[in-house]
Amino acid sequence: MQTNTIDLNGRVAVVTGGAQGIGLTVGQRLLASGAQLAVWDIDEERLQQAKAELSDAGKGAVHAEKVDIADYGSVERALAGTLAAFGRVDILINNAAIVGPNATLADYPLEDWRQVIDVDVNGTFHCCRAVIPVMTARNYGRIVNVASVAGKEGNPNAAAYSAAKAAVIAMTKSLGKEVAAHDIAVNCVTPAVARTPGAMRQAPEHISYMLGKIPRGRFLELNEAAAMIAWLVSEENSFTTGAVFDLSGGRATY
Repeated sequence: MQTNTIDLNGRVAVVTGGAQGIGLTVGQRLLASGAQLAVWDIDEERLQQAKAELSDAGKGAVHAEKVDIADYGSVERALAGTLAAFGRVDILINNAAIVGPNATLADYPLEDWRQVIDVDVNGTFHCCRAVIPVMTARNYGRIVNVASVAGKEGNPNAAAYSAAKAAVIAMTKSLGKEVAAHDIAVNCVTPAVARTPGAMRQAPEHISYMLGKIPRGRFLELNEAAAMIAWLVSEENSFTTGAVFDLSGGRATY
């Protein structure tokens, strides 16, 4: 697929969950567009593999930070390491998330519910809270939160994930209004199911259910998600903020 040219020259980008899946593909696209990249991920082995792979592409500087976004102290340390490496953060992609088990709400394990909310909601909040002062000090920033069509429609047997992604959508709208005067655009995307490691660990019947809801009749391709996100974090996206961009292949009804 031919890609459009997006100018991110001189920008510093942080991608959480950047060692695999959508996050890794987004990192590749940002580097190809001229950005310097900080990859944040909790999986040390995958993190180092991703750093080597991204660095080998020879497109731009790559920095890696092991971080548990559910722990605010860990996020603060990752930000400090990133600032030491690059001096600033212009772009934040909140991609890291977990899906949780497939179960009805009545049977949903309490600990799994707490973990999904802690990573997907609190983790996104932690990263935004830490990075926003860095952006406001420079009067510039671009944030994209990776939500899900599940946050719009609510998938059965995935109440925790659906609720968490609905919260991410609302958080995006709130934060976008708060920082609009600082030339900081905060938007989110709502992907349908893609072939990511987390999505593919779900029950086969749940994957079939999600795939069957997509009018395009196929999975979201990772480079399709990266293409939309790359434009949203560019300077060219100078007006839209607090918005939700559909990546559902026609599934979403609003």
